[in-house]
Amino acid sequence: MPDADTAAERKSPRGGIASGPGKLLVTLYGIFTVGAASRSIVQLTTRFDEAPLAYVLSAVAALVYAFITVSLVRGGEGARKAALVCCCVELAGVLVVGTWTLAEPSAFPDATVWSDYGMGYLFLPVILPVTGLLWLRRARSASD
Repeated sequence: MPDADTAAERKSPRGGIASGPGKLLVTLYGIFTVGAASRSIVQLTTRFDEAPLAYVLSAVAALVYAFITVSLVRGGEGARKAALVCCCVELAGVLVVGTWTLAEPSAFPDATVWSDYGMGYLFLPVILPVTGLLWLRRARSASD
């Protein structure tokens, strides 16, 4: 017997949260997962003493990106809600860390993914969660 998430996805004309524009979000979040994870792994294992806060925050960003990617791919209402929460956490992180790096640059001797609102990544770290929130909201109303 199919679960409620699968039945809701079949009723949706969009076919789930990873279809349409969701495919682009999955791709971008996947790229950011790999980029942030590899960067943080190298930094944490080779230069941790130089900027521990920045490197740990980059690892946290990688985990958030990975969770959003998996949730988008998994689909269903539960995954959509989880991705929604993670996008909110991501946006809060970008805003807090971005403001913190501008207000007190000495706290971050090296940049994080979220430093300066993601300026080193063409501001995609601040654009992605906003876009993700809009898409997840729209995907819910499409399945209702």
